[in-house]
Parts: sequence; C-alpha cells; structure tokens
Amino acid sequence: MKSLWQQLVRQRQYATDAAGAARKWIYAKAFQGEPHHGNFRLETEPLPATLSPGEFLAEAEYLSVDPYMRPYMLAYPEGSLMIGGQIARVTRSENAHFPVGATVFGQFGWRTHTVCDPARLEKDKPYVLPDFGGLPTSLGLGILGMPGNTAYFGLQELCQPQPGETVVVSGAAGAVGSVVGQIAKIKGCRAVGIAGTEEKCEWLRKIGFDAAINYKRNDVYGELKKAAPRGVDCYFDNVGGSVTETVLKQMNVYGRIAVCGAISNYNSAVGKVTDPQRQFVFKQLRMEGFLVWRWNDRWLEGIEGNLRWIREGRLAYEETVTEGFERMPEAFIDMLRGGNTGKAVVKV
Repeated sequence: MKSLWQQLVRQRQYATDAAGAARKWIYAKAFQGEPHHGNFRLETEPLPATLSPGEFLAEAEYLSVDPYMRPYMLAYPEGSLMIGGQIARVTRSENAHFPVGATVFGQFGWRTHTVCDPARLEKDKPYVLPDFGGLPTSLGLGILGMPGNTAYFGLQELCQPQPGETVVVSGAAGAVGSVVGQIAKIKGCRAVGIAGTEEKCEWLRKIGFDAAINYKRNDVYGELKKAAPRGVDCYFDNVGGSVTETVLKQMNVYGRIAVCGAISNYNSAVGKVTDPQRQFVFKQLRMEGFLVWRWNDRWLEGIEGNLRWIREGRLAYEETVTEGFERMPEAFIDMLRGGNTGKAVVKV
C-alpha cells in the first residue's frame, strides 16, 4: 500500500517539456539483512508542462539518508518510491506561499523533482526554511531539521536532565546523538558518548563530550564505570542491543531513558540480552520510546533553539556529504554501516 504522500504528490505522465525529466530511486527488492545495490532501481519520469493552482515544482539540492528508512521501508511494497526528506529550490510555482527561488524542506522521497500541492496533504507538509543567516541550507536535514529536533525535544522533554547529572548517549557521533550530548552540556550535565571508531570518539571530545567510549575496541562496562563514576541518570538510546544492556546496569535510581532508535538490530536479527525488568523495578527507571513528529506543533521552536545555540558557539555540527544523486544507495548503505560522522546527506 502506498503512503499518503506517494498517493498525493503529483507525478503526471505528461510529455517531457523544456524542464526535462525527474529521476527517482525505487525500492526494487525488499530488504533482507544489510541493504545492497540490488534493493534499488533508478527510474526517470517526465515533468508536467503546466502547474495547477496551489502547486509548485521543487528541484532537489540535498537529500537525506537516515537509519529510520531501513525499518520503515519494510511496510512498503516493492516498486515504491524510497522515502525521505530533502532540501529543494522552488523553480516554478502557482502557490504564493512557495514562491520561485524559495528554499524548502519536503518529505519528497528520493527524487530530483517534485510537483506538490501542500493543501492536499494531511501531514508531512513542506515548509519554507527559516533564515539560517549564511549557514548551509543542508543543515535543514540535520541539526536544523528532523535530527536536531529529535535531540532537542527527546532529551529535554523525556529525560529532563538536571545540572550535575550524567547523560549517556549511544550512537553518539551520528546526526542525533552528537547534538544530544552537546545539549546535555548546555544544561550543565556530564556527557558521555558511545561510538564505533577512535576517530569518532576523538571528535566527540572535541565538541565537548566529557568522555567517549569506542564500543568496538573497549570493555564498555568497565569504561563506562570510569566515565560515569556516579552512575547514569539519563540515557539517550539510538542503538539498542548489548550496548543498551550494559548502560542499564549502571543507571541510577529514578533514571530516565529516551529510546530513539535501535540501529544495531535494523540489518540483523535481534540479539539476545538479559531480562532488564529487575533494573527497572529496583532502580525505578522510566523508559519511553518516541518519534519526533509528536512535537510537530513546536517544530520551529526546536529549529530556532538549535540555531541560537549554533550562533552562540555552543553547538557544533559535522556533515558527511556524498556527491551525486546516483550515489543515494551508496550513501544509505554506508550510513547504516556507521560510515558517517554527524549528518549524512547527498548533494545533487
């Protein structure tokens, strides 16, 4: 069954006009284990010669690849458009709210050109980017977009960190985790990051984390004891699995856990972990999973909050940029393998 977006985003089969054709990546074969190039197929389609009232044509400039795409696509049939957000420039318009030249964010999927009528969408509506003041527009896919808001709201609303507490972040060198740790420092906490390479751990220390643990090379339990000698008050979980099992054992009484993702299990069977119930009962822990969309009505609040901290020099960011729309699958596969530092984006 196609998504509401895929049903409503207009993809008319008109004769190609001077504007050329759109390219799009199709979910050609269902994922089983780690994605590979055979899961994707590149297609083209002609662009419409005219627009109807309320529509605009957007040309992609940057596209996002994110962990959530791996489990979400399992709900889509083969032959569907790959889902995802993009930063695009309006090139034609019959909509005064989206004038020609405007830079927009839209959940347009893996495609180079999109005809959209926002009035026909019940959710996932596109929006014109606020003024970033000279910062790259690609940040609208990262720290000034969905990942940044995931960190901004997930940490503050669910974990509610207090000054002097210890916050641990798994997947800490990713687009979300790197922001979580920095916000924890802004809130007066001790921030400990868990990542998969020495280079990533070095970068986390550079941007202000108090400690960073390479889970692939170190004894996470022992290293966490050293990095969080007073125990863990808040845990922002991006990975699940054995790393999370280890952190839970060192949570303090009344600890709070925000579950953002489980990337360790996306490409493989769920690993066995010990029953965590004892930790939750005797330490009176609180764990809550979330999707950032619950704060849609406060979306710009998160963007503006993170933008203010960037301008104040309190938030740093990193992007891993892949050049070329034809390399979308490559960037996606690399991101799931942990090849990115900060936000992974593709420049068209």
